[in-house]
Amino acid sequence: MSDFYTCSLFVLVMYLAHCANGDNPYRFFTWKVTYGDIYPLGVKQQGILINGQFPGPHIDAITNDNIIVNVYNYLREPFLISWNGIQQRKNSWQDGVYGTNCPIMPRRNFTYILQVKDQIGSYFYFPSVGFQRAAGAFGSIRVWSRPQIPVPFPPPAGDFIVLAGDWYKRDHNVLRRMLELGYNLPFPDGLQINGHGWNGNTFTVDPGRTYRFRISNVGIATSINFRIQGHKMKLVEVEGTHTIQNVYSDLDIHPGQSSSVLVTADQLAQDYYIVISSRFTNRVLTTTAILHYSNSRKSVAGPIPPGPTTQIAWSLNQARSIRQNLTASGPRPNPQGSYHYGLIKPSRTFILENSAPVINGKRRYAVNGVSFVPADTPLKLADYFSISGVFNLGSIPTSPSGGNAYLQTSVMAANFREFIEIVFQNPEDTVQSWHMDGYNFFVVGMDGGQWTPASRARYNLRDAVSRCTTQVYPKSWTAIYVALDNVGMWNIRSENWARQYLGQQFYLRVYTSSTSLRDEYIIPKNAILCGRAKGRRTRP
Repeated sequence: MSDFYTCSLFVLVMYLAHCANGDNPYRFFTWKVTYGDIYPLGVKQQGILINGQFPGPHIDAITNDNIIVNVYNYLREPFLISWNGIQQRKNSWQDGVYGTNCPIMPRRNFTYILQVKDQIGSYFYFPSVGFQRAAGAFGSIRVWSRPQIPVPFPPPAGDFIVLAGDWYKRDHNVLRRMLELGYNLPFPDGLQINGHGWNGNTFTVDPGRTYRFRISNVGIATSINFRIQGHKMKLVEVEGTHTIQNVYSDLDIHPGQSSSVLVTADQLAQDYYIVISSRFTNRVLTTTAILHYSNSRKSVAGPIPPGPTTQIAWSLNQARSIRQNLTASGPRPNPQGSYHYGLIKPSRTFILENSAPVINGKRRYAVNGVSFVPADTPLKLADYFSISGVFNLGSIPTSPSGGNAYLQTSVMAANFREFIEIVFQNPEDTVQSWHMDGYNFFVVGMDGGQWTPASRARYNLRDAVSRCTTQVYPKSWTAIYVALDNVGMWNIRSENWARQYLGQQFYLRVYTSSTSLRDEYIIPKNAILCGRAKGRRTRP
């Protein structure tokens, strides 16, 4: 590693001491990012590995832990890791998307400094540039509750990770070029579970005991349905929120979403199918893993349990049934329902409508008629150094304009401590999945048709689930409430990665004139500077 540019870990820890409570533990990771052979669908292809692993290493942490991840890029292309659902309070410098960070160039490294401040739950990380999400380099993040804070269910006998989603046999560079040439992505070649295809994973359980399954949809385009042959599932958590413990026979999980379920091994001692199938697709893709009873002498048998036979209405009703457990503690000992979001009147409403325009003869995707194009300098750096000409506030309207779509480095302005309403309006025939970096939000309503102010009468203002990724069904709308309590430059994007890559995203600049470290951390000394920020000093 002598040919790498390295920063003193001591300096980084001293920096973090200014940003986080020194009483909270530190967890150190060193990751080497390389190409390697993978076989998720049974054929050899080149993937992106972390420390030789696909999927990448798990990150386990406890609420408020500090996480130091030193990433060495051995690829032939730039690389960035983003942390799906880890809010990085006051610290968008570590978000790991191109709007906030310069990529890690080949034969270079960068050390991320994160804190899972006041968070619990199930999350994942993924590569955010160059369409590398289609090549691997994703992995799970589990944030456990502190021992003194009760969890609303008995400790399970085991905790299993399920990273599932669609997969392509084509190289990610080929897929990226197809998009850049104006072609749609083809239908996925299959589904994978933890990097394997059909029956490639076995989860062993003891009879009579209960286990936690943390399921994340790490795919790039397709909603999935999760189920276990002969077993019921009790939903207990989604993206850091303990839920009302409803029991389901199967569960829809949309791109970018994570959910935790409890499963009790209460059936006859044999092996059972764990099934993932695609949702809302003309042709249904399916793959399986095995639930193996430790005393089983019988392999899986019988037909694979089918998924839901109905489409939008069934999934919409299930989504509405996922609600917050108001009496459970979150990352703090106070009940989750102690924040009465439904009693706060939003100061503004943003209506965000997705579309698929053709611009300059090529297929693009847009929000309110604006298709995002990356600037030559990360927006957070341009904002910090007051570099003009990189972006303009208000370059995307807060509601659909009805005019012709156009290309723009779109940034929307918002103020620190605003409480806003966002309506995602989907006029298209496909399910949309939206993610907001830096925040959890309350999913207060979703329904078919066009949203109007009268739709607020149907909002859930008591126990709406709080999460960071939400679906919007075809010809439908989803409304969220969000308290803008996290200063920074934050990405709002489609979790359909072709749409994200071709413009269905923008940045929300949450601003305060305060320069206090209580509101936002200073730029890290090890920040990579590129574009028009190259050569500038990170500190006075």
